[in-house]
Amino acid sequence: DMDVFDKQFDLPAITVQTIAPLGVAKPDPNNKDINGWAEETTLDVELIHAMAPGAAIVVLTSPVDETEGSIGMPEFLKLEQYAVEHKLGQIFSQSYVASETTLADAQGQQLVQTYTAFYKQLAEQKTWTVLTGSGDHGATDYVDLAATRLSPTPIVNFPADVPWVTAVGGTALMDVSTHLTETAWGNAGGASGGGFSKFFSEPDYQKTLPGNVQAQMNGQRGIPDIAANADPSTAMAIYFNGVWQQIGGTSAATPTWAAIIAVANQKGGHPLGFINPGLYKIATSDKVTTDFRDITSGDNSYNQDGLKVKGYQAVPGWDAVTGIGAPLGEKLLPDLIAAQAS
Repeated sequence: DMDVFDKQFDLPAITVQTIAPLGVAKPDPNNKDINGWAEETTLDVELIHAMAPGAAIVVLTSPVDETEGSIGMPEFLKLEQYAVEHKLGQIFSQSYVASETTLADAQGQQLVQTYTAFYKQLAEQKTWTVLTGSGDHGATDYVDLAATRLSPTPIVNFPADVPWVTAVGGTALMDVSTHLTETAWGNAGGASGGGFSKFFSEPDYQKTLPGNVQAQMNGQRGIPDIAANADPSTAMAIYFNGVWQQIGGTSAATPTWAAIIAVANQKGGHPLGFINPGLYKIATSDKVTTDFRDITSGDNSYNQDGLKVKGYQAVPGWDAVTGIGAPLGEKLLPDLIAAQAS
């Protein structure tokens, strides 16, 4: 699939390193979860390679599926610890989520604390950037371990809610006549995850946002931090299992940002590490208008199958649907490099 993708877009050939330190799940063509994860992985790898063609890509696979709650999460953490211990890279691109509701019990809270300590350690080391999708169900998500029932009230997802990671929301990016237009992603195909955490208090870097935002935050961590194209109807093409298709979600927005940061690392000559302080420094400066496309229309309310959950509106400045906004990379990269260094 990668070879066909690369040839189609005239990209350099790449050999993706795949590592399974915990073992490999048995192939099963009838297992929807295995096939779904395979498609997600292909999406990540192809989008990263298209935007950062010189970057090395390592895929870490788990023999255990992740759904909601702590299921599969300990194994995923072991993979990330393995990557750090073996110095396999500088950026984590990850799109798995579990709702805060399903992690509210004692076992879930212990897992959240362990993950958070790990991500804080990475942030303090200033060598890794952790990018996480905010979710695809707008202001709601699943409340049961089987992932069959959505919350009737607003909730957010872990690990996007962790203050030491960069949460990536979704937009719909359209080419209209002579210009591009971008709105918040929210329609029948899904919506950008976003809202306010019940687990984590507002981090210092968000306290620099203006008073109208602080009133919404109410002392809580707000997500997402940033956004990129995620609408399946405006999505980039991928080649999976011998077929061209479009696939979106914050699972597409996250590797988009991972590639952008890979280019920034190369341009800066060193890993930018934990980028949130730099992002919010730009967000509260006059550079924000040249470095980000401010998304000011659309929302992430959920209204399907008889369930209505009122979400949040995209407005000028930071909002709980698209964060600071979508990247304008040519201007953003040098400014982010400078902001991280100051």
